[in-house]
Amino acid sequence: MLSDQHTIQGISLVMVVVAEGGGEMHILFISRYYYPEKAAAAVCVGETAKRLIRYGHQVTVLTTLPSYPTGIVPPRYRGRLLQIEFIDGVRVLRTWSYTSANRGFFKRISSYLSFGCLAALIGKKALGTPDLIIVGSPPLFNVIAAHLLTWFLHVPFIFWVADLWPESAVQLGILHNPILIKVAEWLEWQTYQRASLVWVVTEGMRTTLLRRGLRSEKIFLLPNGVDTARFYPISQTDARRQLGWPDMFTVLYAGTHGLTHGLHTVLDAAEKLRGQVDIRFVLLGDGAEKTTLMAEASRRQLTNIHFLQPLPHEAMPLALAASSICLAHTRKLPIFEDMLPMKMFEAMASGRPLLLALNGEACRVAVQEARAGIYCEPENPEALATGIFYLYTHPDTMKQLSQNGRSYIQTHFDYDYLTARLHEQLQLLIPLSSATQH
Repeated sequence: MLSDQHTIQGISLVMVVVAEGGGEMHILFISRYYYPEKAAAAVCVGETAKRLIRYGHQVTVLTTLPSYPTGIVPPRYRGRLLQIEFIDGVRVLRTWSYTSANRGFFKRISSYLSFGCLAALIGKKALGTPDLIIVGSPPLFNVIAAHLLTWFLHVPFIFWVADLWPESAVQLGILHNPILIKVAEWLEWQTYQRASLVWVVTEGMRTTLLRRGLRSEKIFLLPNGVDTARFYPISQTDARRQLGWPDMFTVLYAGTHGLTHGLHTVLDAAEKLRGQVDIRFVLLGDGAEKTTLMAEASRRQLTNIHFLQPLPHEAMPLALAASSICLAHTRKLPIFEDMLPMKMFEAMASGRPLLLALNGEACRVAVQEARAGIYCEPENPEALATGIFYLYTHPDTMKQLSQNGRSYIQTHFDYDYLTARLHEQLQLLIPLSSATQH
């Protein structure tokens, strides 16, 4: 028997988990991304899957060859149609699919479609008989595999929605073809209708789906979170020494350098602050825009901005500890108002103050409720530079933001607590699972 304790709004709750006789299930996750990839979807699925094992569940992940975001498959994963490995007790089935770097619309769509269409066919015999399928989006085309397996195996599925696609692709200007948009919208709505439960990760997504006509009893709101035992405040001096970083005021952006993140604004802010010799910018990660960003920074001779290769996820607490402040930034689009980025949770758990260039729900949670950061308008270089300089000159404010963020995350977004809520919800689906299979 495992015991876990959390305090919510001043009330101490003790949750007791019985690992035997507690309605164990064989749960199948379908995810285009999984460890050792560092995409948010890979981390969220992995953190949840390994914790469900503690409740006595058998957990399988159906995924493909790791290649995000470069499109390059590591040598040890090449040359096989199907391969099986175990990661943190989770059985991982990897099926071949077309791989492509995260750039070029048709290459990305081809990669997504090949996984969605082939994963169920290649992996079906090796899967066994799951009691329940949980399929994540984006990419939306993962749900093709879920529909096929539901038909083959006669099991219910949960649709785990981390992004409202294709709406986000349309707003970003990635998806233009009206036929493709209609097909994607049809697939999205059919999946909402056929799922036993629609799991959304933000209140904004829940509100949007209710407005579209989805029944409230079909929607389950559970945000993503963070492992607060792995991400916690550690010595900045030690972290900088281990990483070889100078003792300067460091603004860290850690994550994908993609079309959605608006990182050209960071270059503009760095240019405005180039006279502040003790302020440096570190952009840690990879993505479709990185080469362009590096070339632009070089052209402008921005010596105060540094591009670093991505670190393994287990090394991220060290990078966060070495920073002075952490930046979360997106483009100024309505779709991002429903977003709660994982990097925000990890920074708060690590006791790092946030500079948040997001509107909507992220601002409400991190700035207004947690009081863990300050807000600046997305895609506004002047506002970003002003926010950075304010924190640079107000160390007492930074200290308070750090303490607030850690406390808030432990209470509301710790993965142990969130997985306990998910386990409770899964128990309600066990009779449905049994009925479907019989």
